[in-house]
Amino acid sequence: MSEEKPETVTMTDAQKKAQRRRSIALGLVLAAFVIIVYVGSWAKMGASLFNRSL
Repeated sequence: MSEEKPETVTMTDAQKKAQRRRSIALGLVLAAFVIIVYVGSWAKMGASLFNRSL
């Protein structure tokens, strides 16, 4: 049996830059979502979070 090399695609510089921009944008959107959920959780719990008995 002969082993064949898998076919690969070589990206151009423009494609690499576009992919990097998309990755950065996706990371920023994810970070913003995490911050929104965190702030929303604090707002929902309010100050009563610190007034609970331990």
